[in-house]
Amino acid sequence: MDILVSSDGILTWNGKRYPCALGTGGISHNKREGDGATPTGCFPLREVLYRADRVAQPVTKLSVSVIEEKDGWCDDSTSSSYNKKIVLPAPMRHEVLWREDEIYNIVVPLGYNDAPAVPGHGSAIFMHIARPNYTPTEGCVALSLQDLLEILAGISTETRICIEE
Repeated sequence: MDILVSSDGILTWNGKRYPCALGTGGISHNKREGDGATPTGCFPLREVLYRADRVAQPVTKLSVSVIEEKDGWCDDSTSSSYNKKIVLPAPMRHEVLWREDEIYNIVVPLGYNDAPAVPGHGSAIFMHIARPNYTPTEGCVALSLQDLLEILAGISTETRICIEE
């Protein structure tokens, strides 16, 4: 069963509706690096990354890895590592996965623009923990910790997330 996300900030899965935060740029059919938009389409859930120093290992059928202090994600469209997990320090533009805030305590990379990555079409599109009051993301889908854990426990490796306008 797929996860459905609508532009009104509602994620629906297994007959239940969950509030979620989306990108500052809304939802876009024409995602570009840095536009703040959440891309439309259906994408696989690649894996679960989590901060073992802050949360217990999520229960899920997806593969699970611990986020280490030197983990990052390349968002530099000129790099051969574009839209991939990298080890820091790194010379290219990137996001740090080991954050001071809690939004990346659990990160689920979506299979968006990664097979292969097309430079400039957007990177680091994740499902992760929402900020208080569900303030907008930079293009990701964000849920409360409890809701994210509930969904992860019930999905399979066949589950896709479908984002629609």
